[in-house]
Amino acid sequence: MQTIEYLQNPDLRDQFLPAIIAGCALGVLCSLLSVLVVLKRMAFIGQGISHAAFGGIGIAAAVGVAGSSAAGASLATFFIVLAFCLGSGLLIAALSKRAGESGGTNAGKEADTIIGIVLVAAMSFGAILLHRFSTKTVSWETFLFGSILEVYWTDAIIAWVVALATVATLFITRRKLIFWAFDPATARAMGVPDRAMNVLLLLLVSVATVTAMKLAGVVLATALLVLPGATALRLTWRGTRVLLLAGVISVVGVLAGLVLSFELNWLPGATIVTVLSVVYAVAWAIKR
Repeated sequence: MQTIEYLQNPDLRDQFLPAIIAGCALGVLCSLLSVLVVLKRMAFIGQGISHAAFGGIGIAAAVGVAGSSAAGASLATFFIVLAFCLGSGLLIAALSKRAGESGGTNAGKEADTIIGIVLVAAMSFGAILLHRFSTKTVSWETFLFGSILEVYWTDAIIAWVVALATVATLFITRRKLIFWAFDPATARAMGVPDRAMNVLLLLLVSVATVTAMKLAGVVLATALLVLPGATALRLTWRGTRVLLLAGVISVVGVLAGLVLSFELNWLPGATIVTVLSVVYAVAWAIKR
């Protein structure tokens, strides 16, 4: 197998091993959140946040830090994009809530419209700035499809730090957060702060989106925030079990996608998304 040859070859190991380790980190990071994203019907919001990242990238390009290999510039880009994503997410949540409170039969459609408007507005804003200020090191293809095979050990370590911090946050808030996700009406009646939980989830989704997008692109980031949770929820609704199952599905899907991409010379990000989509299709067929 080419995968084994790559990992045994000292010249290639440093290219492929960080990708595998970073991919596992992204699988853990996004899978747990994906269950909450699906339960709260935030899949479109997650997509809006991930695409809003283009606006943040545009700002980073305008101030001259996007695309730089310097550690300080990379960190600055991360926080600029994170701030823009979080701001977009909070704006979407606020406007969607306002649309819902207005009542009427079209409240859900209005919320989807708001998300779509914020999504395209942020992308257009980012496109203008990227066209004006970007360099050869910044390209649309990189942000859309990523380049997980080009990550470094530093990227893999950062991904695991973010993943473990997210897991720790979810563990600390697990009772309130899971209660709020599975039964929001009862949770509100029991005093669980709905607004605080919503902001916390938006923050975690924004952090996961920016981390995954930096390493693997918007397409894979969006897929990892939806498919593992959707697949796990097709198979079980038990709180702890569904979270563990989503994690297993995500990590196995990432590893299988990377191996297939090595063996067949396919795009890694697209291959991972394809594998996870097939797994969801199988789960849907079993539990339809």
